Amino acid sequence: MEAAAPHSTAELTVTSPEQMRDLGRRLAKLLRAGDLVLLSGELGAGKTTLTRGLGEGLGLRGAVTSPTFVIARVHPSLGDGPPLVHVDAYRLSGGLDEMEDLDLDVSLPESVVVVEWGEGKVEELTEDRLHVVIHRAVGDTTDEVRHVTVRGMGARWAGAELGSLSA
Repeated sequence: MEAAAPHSTAELTVTSPEQMRDLGRRLAKLLRAGDLVLLSGELGAGKTTLTRGLGEGLGLRGAVTSPTFVIARVHPSLGDGPPLVHVDAYRLSGGLDEMEDLDLDVSLPESVVVVEWGEGKVEELTEDRLHVVIHRAVGDTTDEVRHVTVRGMGARWAGAELGSLSA
């Protein structure tokens, strides 16, 4: 039996939406075409805010908005970087079968693919992925504090210096 590739992990605390966007901009510097990023967290945790920062860091055309009702949105690059495919899998219940209709496996090699609510739905696309989990206080709170775990999985992320994200 083969040993699993080691994981690279970073733990961060974010205290405002602007800091979440900054984290996205820093994370974008580590991304390249072919990367899959899974975003997990409660409603309002900051997944789309983080993705806006990714878009800014990748130099995309247009504003990154939530693709909740269109399921997936492609944001082309203004330069020579990869486009961003932003997917909101919240309303998809069929797992990979339903995700296959989006042709993410075709988009993945030349794009950065970010999937909100993708846990348990898109892991089969590639062993190499970045999983970002955003925890926030739940209930009646105005607390902006988020605890973010960024975990690189597979050979692509085995030697990644995710500690640079806390800069």
